[in-house]
Amino acid sequence: MTALCDGRVVVVTGAGRGLGRAHARAFAAEGARVVVNDLGVGLDGAPGPGSPAGQVVAEIRAAGGEAVAHGGDIATPEGAASLIATALEAYGRLDTLVNNAGFLRDRMLVNLDEDDFDAVLRVHLKGHFLPLRHAAAHWRAEAKAGRAPVARIVNTASGAGLLGSVGQGNYSAAKAGIVGLTLVAAAELARYGVQVNAIAPAARTRMTERTFAQTMAAPESGFDAMAPENVSPLVVWLGSAASAGVTGRVFEAEAGRITVMEGWRPGPTADKGARRSPAEAGEAVQKLLAAAEPPGAVYGA
Repeated sequence: MTALCDGRVVVVTGAGRGLGRAHARAFAAEGARVVVNDLGVGLDGAPGPGSPAGQVVAEIRAAGGEAVAHGGDIATPEGAASLIATALEAYGRLDTLVNNAGFLRDRMLVNLDEDDFDAVLRVHLKGHFLPLRHAAAHWRAEAKAGRAPVARIVNTASGAGLLGSVGQGNYSAAKAGIVGLTLVAAAELARYGVQVNAIAPAARTRMTERTFAQTMAAPESGFDAMAPENVSPLVVWLGSAASAGVTGRVFEAEAGRITVMEGWRPGPTADKGARRSPAEAGEAVQKLLAAAEPPGAVYGA
């Protein structure tokens, strides 16, 4: 039986651990050749003793798959360009990009300094934009040359970017930005045969181990609800040709649950047809809020 991703070449950033590692292994299990990117830094983005990307490559090869490692910084133009070049040089093509790399520097807003704000936006938001840009340039060139790609991009957002998360103003802003980037990329790149979606995963990783300290397994089944591997099947499907027609969407994925997130849509509205006074505006807002759905709770509030 043909695997879902036979013949596809997939790049996964931040794939040395956690979700990225699970995604890379899951793609390989479905027949993809995988470029495993990881800079090998600590949870806060500081340099670590060495990249784990090679270890994941070894795991994939031991299971009979094909993979190569990339240790560049994908939040730099040079690193992002070399990431895409690695796929093309190793396998001669690129079909799917999974943007996953990131780290945390959590602080309450009054204690959040500029460096910590910039660092988190750099790795999450810029670290999505630059690989996306270089991959899109390749696919555009392919389309213009008459070789229409069946290309996929899967971005990694978060519930923090959809609802907010106390103590994570920088992370929430970055993840919200990734949602906006996903919507724009889906609209702009469709003409070149590229589909772009995002996931908001919940799983136990280095970034969430304090949140998900308990395994949350169902004793009778042994199902580990917070295992990163639970999220990967959706990512693999979105990254495959089987997801044709699905683009510009955000999905929540946790344990065995998948949710289509519906995002900002117009709710109750009132139009006077003329300028209001501040008091009239306030009165209108109060009536509209009474008719509106309440927002979801901010994480940690």
